[in-house]
Amino acid sequence: MRPQLQSDATVPVEPARVTAVGGMRRASGADAALRPFFLGSMSPTGRATLTIDHSAIAANLGILRAVSGVEVMGVVKADAFGLGAVPVARTLAANGVASFGVATIEEAIELRRGGLTLPILAWLAQPGADLTEALRLRIELSCSTPGMLQTIAATARGLGLTALVHLEADTGMNRGGASAADWPELCRNAAELEAVGEIRVVGVWSHLARADNPHWSAVAGQVHRFNDATAAAFAGGLHPSQRHLASSGAALAHPQTRYTLARCGAALYGIEPVEHRKFGLHPVVRVSARVQHVRRVAAGSSVGYGPGHLIEAPTTLALIPLGYADGVPRSLASTGWLGIAGRRFPIVGAVSMDQVMVDVGDSDVRVGDEAVLVGDPQRGEPSLAEVAAWAGTIPQEILTNLGSRFETIRIGAPRVA
Repeated sequence: MRPQLQSDATVPVEPARVTAVGGMRRASGADAALRPFFLGSMSPTGRATLTIDHSAIAANLGILRAVSGVEVMGVVKADAFGLGAVPVARTLAANGVASFGVATIEEAIELRRGGLTLPILAWLAQPGADLTEALRLRIELSCSTPGMLQTIAATARGLGLTALVHLEADTGMNRGGASAADWPELCRNAAELEAVGEIRVVGVWSHLARADNPHWSAVAGQVHRFNDATAAAFAGGLHPSQRHLASSGAALAHPQTRYTLARCGAALYGIEPVEHRKFGLHPVVRVSARVQHVRRVAAGSSVGYGPGHLIEAPTTLALIPLGYADGVPRSLASTGWLGIAGRRFPIVGAVSMDQVMVDVGDSDVRVGDEAVLVGDPQRGEPSLAEVAAWAGTIPQEILTNLGSRFETIRIGAPRVA
C-alpha cells in the first residue's frame, strides 16, 4: 500500500544513494524505487499536492558540476524558488554544493538557523540595515558602493570581526553593481579597509543579462568587462579567491564565464536555462490534485465566471481543486491543459481562486482521478516549461507563485538528526 503521508511529509533516502554515473548523478537503490511513487504521488486527503523530488535536485547539481567543471553556489533565494530553502539546501549540502546564494540577509539567517554551515552570500542588504547578526553568523555580503562598504566595516569593527565581502561590478546589465567609473574607488576603499582587518574581499562578481542565449556574442562583451574589473581589483591590492559571473545558463553553455564558481538556481530545479538546448535536467516538481466532481453538460452551456466558455457540443466537465490562489495563472483559461490518466484535457472557463474546470469529453475520467498541472511530459502530463509558455511567462515565475495551501511531499530528502 502507498504510505499515508501527512502535510510536508518526507520520504527520506540517504544522500549516499544518489551516485555519480558517467559524470551525472542518477538515482539508484531505494531512490530508484521511489521514482514511480513520485510520478504518481498524491495526498491521501485529496487536497492539492506539491511533490518535490530531492534526488532530482541532487542529480541536477551533479550535471551542473560535471558540465561546468567548477564549484557550484546553490541559489536558494525566494525560499528555494518556492520549494523550501532549508530542506533544499540540506540536499545540496549533502551532494557537494560549495556554498549558497540568497537575495536577503533574512534568507541567509534562515539557513544558518536551519543548521547550514557552508558559506552563504547575501546580495541585497538594504541601506541602513542592521548587519550585526549577519556578521556574527559569518554571512558573506555583496557590496557595490563605498557607503555600503563603510557600513559593513563599521559593524565589523564594533563586533571585533572581519567581514567577508564580495564586490559586485556592473558589466552591462545596468541593474546592480558598481559602474566602470566607480569601480576603482570601490576597490581602493576595500583595500584600505582590508589593510586594517575590518573586511576581507573574498569575491568579485557580476551578473549576465543574456545567459539564456546560446550564442557567445550575447555574453562576450560582459565577459570582457568582467575581466577588466577583476584585473583592476588585483592591481589595487585585492586578492579575491572567488570570481563568479556564470548563472545556470552560462554554467552549461558558456565556458568562458565559469571562472572559479557558478551561481546556479533555475537548473537545480529542473528548468532548462538555455534557449533551444537541453542538458538532461531532471523534473523536480509535480503539482496535482484529485478530480472532485464530474458533470455532463449540454451544448450551449457556459462555464465559469463572466460570459464564460461556451460549450459547443454535449460533453463532460471535471472540477479540479486548483486555482489562482495555488499559483495557477488565470491566463491558462482556454490555453492550458491538465493531464489525467495519461491524457491531456483543456482548461475551459475562467480559472477561479480555488478551482478549474477541464473538458474531458467522452472519456472515462472519474471522481478521485489524479489531475496534473505540472508533471512528467513522458506520461502525457504538462511540463513546467509548457505551463509557463501557455501563461506567457517563465518557469521561475510559475514555481515562485505556487501557493501555501499545498500538501507537500518530499522524496529523497536527507535525514535530519
